[in-house]
Amino acid sequence: MMALVMPLFAAAIVLFGLIRRVAVFDVFIRGAKEGLQALAGIAPTLIGLLFAVGLLRASGAADALCTFVAPAAERLGFPPEIIPMALLRPVSGSGSTALLLSVFDECGPDSFAGQVASVLAGASETTFYAITLYFGAIRVKHIRHTMLAAIAADLTAWVMSVVTVRLFFF
Repeated sequence: MMALVMPLFAAAIVLFGLIRRVAVFDVFIRGAKEGLQALAGIAPTLIGLLFAVGLLRASGAADALCTFVAPAAERLGFPPEIIPMALLRPVSGSGSTALLLSVFDECGPDSFAGQVASVLAGASETTFYAITLYFGAIRVKHIRHTMLAAIAADLTAWVMSVVTVRLFFF
């Protein structure tokens, strides 16, 4: 049944367009061109972000940052196993999901670290990626206040994921 949802949705759109006498294919081509133009405007920013993340990981700077942050995080009750995921989450959703799965493999999904990682994954956003994508699309250059608010939201998600798991599960 689920395999039919998208084809039926596409067929409904085409049928609706034909009923309203819209040149469906021409409108589709125009939309595809606009999408490619938007992609061309966003791509350099995304490539720069992905390059920076790759550079941080390959240089060992990400591991050094995790090692530097771990003692303070442990004193605050934050599981050290999820520090890499917490630091990568604002940048990469798929990367942080891979680290979430590694926390599950290492600690178990029902462990304190697994539960905190799960709550953090659901309660946080890929803020730097979203800022890069959306502000890059509309060519906003001054993002200081947005960046501060995003970092505050990420820190709040880190703290509240620990508090929530301690309050409801441990």
